[in-house]
Amino acid sequence: MPSPDSFSQLLDYTLPPELIAQEPLAQRDESRLMVLDRRKKSIEHRHFYDLPELLQPEDLIVRNISKVLPARVVGTRATTGGRWEGLFLAEEKPDLWRMLTRTKGKPLPDETITIVPQEFELVLREKGDGYWLVEPIPRGSPFVLLEKYGQIPLPPYIRKGQANEADRHRYQTVYAQKQGSVAAPTAGLHFTPELIQKLEQSGITFADVTLHVGQGTFETMRSADPREHQMHSEFGQLPAETVQAILQTKAKGKRVVAVGTTSTRTLESAARIQPLQPWEGETDLFIYPPYSFQVVDALITNFHLPQTTLLLLVAAFADPQFIREAYQEAIRQRYRFFSYGDAMLIL
Repeated sequence: MPSPDSFSQLLDYTLPPELIAQEPLAQRDESRLMVLDRRKKSIEHRHFYDLPELLQPEDLIVRNISKVLPARVVGTRATTGGRWEGLFLAEEKPDLWRMLTRTKGKPLPDETITIVPQEFELVLREKGDGYWLVEPIPRGSPFVLLEKYGQIPLPPYIRKGQANEADRHRYQTVYAQKQGSVAAPTAGLHFTPELIQKLEQSGITFADVTLHVGQGTFETMRSADPREHQMHSEFGQLPAETVQAILQTKAKGKRVVAVGTTSTRTLESAARIQPLQPWEGETDLFIYPPYSFQVVDALITNFHLPQTTLLLLVAAFADPQFIREAYQEAIRQRYRFFSYGDAMLIL
């Protein structure tokens, strides 16, 4: 296992601020695609629409179909009239939401927040460890209420988190189905219906998993030694039909291509129980070098923030030094970074 000092060096890099993508490209699949060959240690510069040429017939692409909730709400405090922001995390129990909150001053239990437009209120009920338990008024499904009153929770490095109406569509994969994420599985943002059709026409198949991305995905490492980092937990699901598709792909000697760290985490979490079988539950799996991947043969991923667990997962898949060199090359070549940025294919 690498030393803590080498992990710290891997996790850190200096990114010119102008390379942080603030807007998505007009066409999703026109993003640049850095292609890494792990065996040859080679780097090639392509575009995402080249994917049908880069994969092989009967390869299996596994994608995360989680859908981003409009989880951010903005309102005013009844006691002071001051601005209040909240981020929905989960429904703790019926009609009681767990939320991250931000405001000036010190909110108190039973304080009312009026959400703009003024047809919806949140009542602060109980202070937890870093969060509030909040009651919505009127009561109802968080999915329905947030769809009406919430905003897309862009990460702070995109326009300081200020979403516009276009983000409701663009900060979402075209195949998203199951609501539950507070951040997009961003490696999937590059796919278009037309590209998916071309891939299928090339003999490449698709299968689905679910991992609801939590706020912890943005957390930086609190220690240079990953063994001292407490990994956040997220809900994942591997359905029976995807298990069958994986087993058939492996039997043919073809590759399982994971779309993003979220799909990877779901597949590798399920694989901790052998033989591979349908799985559902919370996972706190933390993948860092060295790690022996059980399911994933190739990885599509975006460029990740320094000092994050996502970067360590990618390093575990492709070799830490190779990933460090690839990131430096991406900076030299002026790739666009993070959620709305360009992509990487690791073969």
